[in-house]
Amino acid sequence: MSGLIGRKIGMTSLFDENGKNIPCTVIEAGPCVVTQVRTKEVDGYNALQLGFDDKKAKSSNKALDGHFKKAGTTAKKKVVEFQGFEEEYKLGDSLTVSVFAEGEFVDVSGVSKGKGFQGVVKLHGFGGVGQATHGQHNRLRAPGSVGAASYPARVFKGMRMAGRMGGDNVKVQNLKVLKVVPEKNLLVVKGAIPGHKNDFVTIQK
Repeated sequence: MSGLIGRKIGMTSLFDENGKNIPCTVIEAGPCVVTQVRTKEVDGYNALQLGFDDKKAKSSNKALDGHFKKAGTTAKKKVVEFQGFEEEYKLGDSLTVSVFAEGEFVDVSGVSKGKGFQGVVKLHGFGGVGQATHGQHNRLRAPGSVGAASYPARVFKGMRMAGRMGGDNVKVQNLKVLKVVPEKNLLVVKGAIPGHKNDFVTIQK
């Protein structure tokens, strides 16, 4: 799937032609530089490696500097491969938000917000005492009984317990493109996308 790398700016809302208020997310999409061209003959598949957002020289190393120098660009913070571009691009070409059009649908991938260590009520939706979860009677948010009997005398793998929540790779599919602002490299999509403000995301057609 062809696409671009972007950065989540934040959420806002727009009114459609019927006066309905639509929640939407603003994404700074590109410009992205082609930093490597994968070909079937050399790599076994066709793809473009795109780089986004300049990195400070002191934060890079010589290997990366050499890689980006071939493309005639500076070191980039985020590098992602995309497949399925209809047009042919070469090293150093720049792709802008103009690859998207208003009205089409895109998939947006990012890392969800981390929630830290959470209990079973928040993490798995357990009911607690109010819904009489089995194995407890006076502790509102405890997990309840987790073991079996003397056989198998162990806790089964996959038992839902407290643990780390969030910080996962999440893809939200079929978000409608409401507006494209080429002069500011902005893309406005309907609905919410994963991640904090200023987090990197990938937008795929």
